[in-house]
Amino acid sequence: MSLPFQGLRTVVYPVGDLARAKAWYSRALAIEPYFDEPFYVGFNVGGFELGLDPHAPVAGQCGPVAYWGVPDADAALERLVGLGAHRHEAVRDVGGGIRVGTVQDPFGNLLGVIQNPHFQVS
Repeated sequence: MSLPFQGLRTVVYPVGDLARAKAWYSRALAIEPYFDEPFYVGFNVGGFELGLDPHAPVAGQCGPVAYWGVPDADAALERLVGLGAHRHEAVRDVGGGIRVGTVQDPFGNLLGVIQNPHFQVS
């Protein structure tokens, strides 16, 4: 019997201006996209996909938030703010040494960072 879920693969963010979003995320992630078409841009982030969709519903601060693993949540959040994101929730300890924080990207999406010493991608 196979498992119904195999794990997170892709998080897609709606963006109104694909070229501007691609440039911003290229700077924020410090990588270029592996998939770059007028209808979708995809980045490989540690084996997971961060996608940009210019045709998705309007972005906003509701619904799930994807938290991307980082070695230093404070530094990552400050870097994103320095790149033009807006601070949404300051980094805080949520227990067990796990630290999380969120920003709103320039396109209205919430982007989370998580520093979790207990979780390792195999």
